[in-house]
Amino acid sequence: MKKLAGIYLVIDPKQPWKGLIEKTQLALKGGVQILQIWNHWHECISEEEKITFCQEIKVFAQTNQIPVLINEDWKLAIKSNLDGVHLDQIPKQWEEIQEAMQGKLIGLTVGNKEEEISWAEEQQLSYISFCSVFPSSSVDSCELVRPESIQKARELTDLPIFLSGGIKPENLSMLNNLSFDGIAVISGILNTTDPELAVNSYFNQLNKQ
Repeated sequence: MKKLAGIYLVIDPKQPWKGLIEKTQLALKGGVQILQIWNHWHECISEEEKITFCQEIKVFAQTNQIPVLINEDWKLAIKSNLDGVHLDQIPKQWEEIQEAMQGKLIGLTVGNKEEEISWAEEQQLSYISFCSVFPSSSVDSCELVRPESIQKARELTDLPIFLSGGIKPENLSMLNNLSFDGIAVISGILNTTDPELAVNSYFNQLNKQ
């Protein structure tokens, strides 16, 4: 698999599925390179419905050769035959996850703690993601990341580094002095009327880095 980089789109399955799928397809057309399904469901949704949704996303992502991960629910990732899991924190059952997810992508959200970055490097995860670079309502559970934490990460690991949280095309230039491989976005793409154009706007700014 090619190195993970570029635009990492996180989709929220609490949004109406028909419109969400249409917007996701447009975003893929624009050049999104990784998809993550946020583990954020309406309480009435059954496991079978979750699997059906995940598999539908996987079908058209696969056509574009784009990996699909799910946030936290690694067992659902296996049942849905997804490409990996994104962990919000270092899990207590890591050995079980590691064994079950052999050959799959595994990412980890990190903050300002160097030990989280070092752990990801030691375990040779697929990537790390910093949350949150800017204040954002969709990542209100994350701490604000200090620029020096991102700079230190590049010294500690060669793993792909993604930045997330409140990133917009107009504030990407504020990240010019940092070393990273891609950005994770939710509302900046999915809350627009033209997701394909939104992805292009992000790419235009990334190419100026």
